[in-house]
Amino acid sequence: MKRYLRLMTNYELIAKGEEWFHSKGWKTFPFQNEAWKAYLDGYHGLVNAPTGSGKTYSLVVPTLLEFIRENNNSKRANGLRVIWITPIRALAKEIANSTQKALDGLGIDWQVGVRTGDTSTKQRAAQKKTPPEFLITTPESLHLMLAQKGYANYFKNLRAIVCDEWHELMGSKRGVQVELGLSRLKSICPNLKVWGISATIGNMDEAIAALLGNSKKLKVIRSDIQKVIEVESVLPDSVDQLPWAGHLGVNLIDKVIPIIKQSKSTLIFTNTRSFAEIWYQRLLERAPELAGIMAMHHGSISRELRDWVEDQLYDGQLKAVVCTSSLDLGVDFRPVETIIQVGSPKGVARFMQRAGRSGHQPGALSKIYFVPTHSLELIEAAALRSAIDAQLVEDRIPYLRSFDVLIQYLVTLAVSDGFVPAEVFKEVQSTFAYNSINEEEWSWLMSFITTGGAALTAYDEYRKVEIEEGIYKVTDRRIAMRHRLSIGTIVSDASLKVKYTSGKYIGTVEEYFISRLNPGDVFWFAGRNLELVRIKEMVAQVRNTKKKAKAVPSWQGGRMPLSSQLSVMLRKKLDELTKPDPKDIELQFLQPLMDLQRERSHLPNKKEFLIEYFKSEEGYHVLMYPFEGRFVHEGMGALLALRISRIMPITFSIAMNDYGFELLSDQEIPIYEALETDILTTDNLWNDIQAGINSVEMGRRRFRDIASISGLVFKGYPGNKIKDRHIQSSSQLFFDVFNDYDSSNLLLLQAYEEVMDFQLEEARIRKALERINQQKIVITEPEKPTPFAFPIMVDRLREKLTSEKLEDRVKRMQLQFG
Repeated sequence: MKRYLRLMTNYELIAKGEEWFHSKGWKTFPFQNEAWKAYLDGYHGLVNAPTGSGKTYSLVVPTLLEFIRENNNSKRANGLRVIWITPIRALAKEIANSTQKALDGLGIDWQVGVRTGDTSTKQRAAQKKTPPEFLITTPESLHLMLAQKGYANYFKNLRAIVCDEWHELMGSKRGVQVELGLSRLKSICPNLKVWGISATIGNMDEAIAALLGNSKKLKVIRSDIQKVIEVESVLPDSVDQLPWAGHLGVNLIDKVIPIIKQSKSTLIFTNTRSFAEIWYQRLLERAPELAGIMAMHHGSISRELRDWVEDQLYDGQLKAVVCTSSLDLGVDFRPVETIIQVGSPKGVARFMQRAGRSGHQPGALSKIYFVPTHSLELIEAAALRSAIDAQLVEDRIPYLRSFDVLIQYLVTLAVSDGFVPAEVFKEVQSTFAYNSINEEEWSWLMSFITTGGAALTAYDEYRKVEIEEGIYKVTDRRIAMRHRLSIGTIVSDASLKVKYTSGKYIGTVEEYFISRLNPGDVFWFAGRNLELVRIKEMVAQVRNTKKKAKAVPSWQGGRMPLSSQLSVMLRKKLDELTKPDPKDIELQFLQPLMDLQRERSHLPNKKEFLIEYFKSEEGYHVLMYPFEGRFVHEGMGALLALRISRIMPITFSIAMNDYGFELLSDQEIPIYEALETDILTTDNLWNDIQAGINSVEMGRRRFRDIASISGLVFKGYPGNKIKDRHIQSSSQLFFDVFNDYDSSNLLLLQAYEEVMDFQLEEARIRKALERINQQKIVITEPEKPTPFAFPIMVDRLREKLTSEKLEDRVKRMQLQFG
């Protein structure tokens, strides 16, 4: 017997969804109703809502209601109807659980599937044979599906694609992957609707354009639920107890333990995996009673261990979890009452996202404790609070014209059923990332994938794609297999699996860390003291030991620069410090330190720009304080070093942090003369930056990732990865060949553009110099390093010393200069 004899109206369908909500004791929010209606009316769109507001159901429910409208029964084998793209695997289980509840509540007999890097070969084969109606996947797995033969038939019933946490994806090449995947699916699935879910970002219009491309019928649904976030800094008894520099924050651990104990469940966020390991270790040392009820969670720990932590957290069995950005997004842990952030997260949106892990329901207060790792970070705490109050959040800069991702995508299409260039060119041009691509560039790309381009045409292995009757195809099975193994845009250093000698998998560490250890050495990882037994075939075999660990793994790329929005608010707080009676408790607490800054040098207000010049045993120091973030300061430091060296031949070492930069030389620096010659001008900026930095060397480093993504270098087979140094040398060889013999190579030009846009942030340097030129230059000659100067000087030591040794060195320096 058929369940429905006529098509239900949208009004009736929405009433059915509301009826299920009421049965659960829930009430629909206006933005949910609005999203359901817009979806059922055939719109593409984006839902903008805060964490914990029910945004998942704003799009899960209408995809199911649409099925009810179009089908008289809910039999199985309906084909793949909905794809839900998530940026992190940890979200997949949460979305699957929510979807299953909705399916049960609405009486629909669908299968929910998950396909990520953790999905077994057996499960993938079953999904290929009988697709689930609702599939939760990642950008990489979506492209793997596009690389399978007959993919058009696989996707023929697809009605909706939802991109979750779009704000996270759009600022990376994974976002470009999504754009390209959507461009193909929109062509082969005429009834497809594309929707996104995003937290608030500064450039929302750009985010919508990047997701929806040239879609005409679209709506943006904004929630009116305001997330209330309370920020409380953890302060020592006096400012003297906080180091002037350093980055561990463990000196406040005794203040953190009572916060953990008084809460039902606490997430302790650190900015790097190394931090997480150290904080977990130190918390256990100071509060051994937390053993068994405290866990650790980061991306290098095995999936099995992470799943166990998430399950225990969800069930309220854990008192505390020390974690990284691996728990930033989406997962709903209702028992979590308290969030602790160790060190500045360097961005407003990231801080708000983490705060939202507590009070994870609509209208609930989210409380976050800020643990400074050094004294000046307290200004960032005050800046974060004010930025949240002003709803000042970061832009996510989308990647444009990423030819490495496009080359990978074109080979993906060639590996499956092949493609007709004219058709795919139109699709690619319809995306936000490639809407400026022209015929000449497209012709270069076709030449590159078929012949290797001008520089590589003599080598058969770069002739990946063949042309058969106008269709571009990969016919070599070896090339196809290697390509499928390389799909993705996340490029990290070569990792080794860490396993017990019994074979049980613990997680991964990067090759460069483990290569420094000898058998018998003990390191701390995943909350355990592990002794290295041997390294065999890219596996570090270990055993538990009671011997004290000498090392904690460090992972590359953990240090984030200050965002432009947070830097604006930071400078506002510095200006408040120059006035009497600042209102923020952090600024009041810092007054003795700021008095010392005034006494030794100067405390600049918003109309002033401070430069310090002094001599020490190390040499002559010039320090400047734009408060613009380390990437900007890296470029500015190199720029000003070049301009000063034109006045007098001089060699500098350059150090920087988020607050300023230092030029250090063994000879006197003509800083006064340099200022008179206008070294802070924006004139000829682009050329001077190019000349001041080793742009070729920076481009060469950037090219390593581009070479991997575009398939120029192969990273190896599972269990037999190619060593990182070999990949590095191969990519450098390609870079040098292109630089010398193929200067118009699009991948080469991309490397230089990425350096300027993402590493040196040339646009921000220009804006900073324009601001400085409107300010009064104040130059002082302190007798000792100032509280502003000290952290930058310490930064020079960071590369040479471990975290533990650095901590001791900072204490000695503070006694010397304090």
